[in-house]
Amino acid sequence: MAALDGTTVLVITTNYGVEQDEIIVPTEELRKRGASVTVAAKTTDTVQTLVGDKDPGKSLDPDTTFDSVSAGDFDALVVPGGTINADTIRGETTAVDLVKAFVEQGKPVAAICHGPWTLVEAGILPGRTITSYPSLQTDVRNAGAEWVDREVQVDETNGTVITSRNPDDLPAFVDAIQAALVPASA
Repeated sequence: MAALDGTTVLVITTNYGVEQDEIIVPTEELRKRGASVTVAAKTTDTVQTLVGDKDPGKSLDPDTTFDSVSAGDFDALVVPGGTINADTIRGETTAVDLVKAFVEQGKPVAAICHGPWTLVEAGILPGRTITSYPSLQTDVRNAGAEWVDREVQVDETNGTVITSRNPDDLPAFVDAIQAALVPASA
């Protein structure tokens, strides 16, 4: 696969409750592959990650806030999971509007684990096939999508939506994000 030099990726998160590996692994891996990755949170306060939704993980400083970014400035969007993070971020209008804007502009949106809750809230799932953490199956189906149990699902119905189930799927998830960005970096 081609390097991601020249591509820009936005990662959105809340300041508390994001699953550690679901934010750190894609951010670090995409940067290693050449992408410029920006982490946006509700505030510029430190982001406290969790491991398994309960144990404190690493902390990181966001680069900016939801209110300070625009889909037009990035090539792709990543929505990490963590039950607390995903449940909180889907209630953030600005974050949900970012998901809608990326889809409207035909830019890849990638969500892992509980992250697809934000896709449900954004109303972008009708007619798509996605995966997620298994407990979201009913929400995904009620939002008009087909749910499948795969490590990564790439749906190209009206734009590209990349989804994965859990941290074990991160290698395939990151590879799928890179594959979706290769045309943009050529």
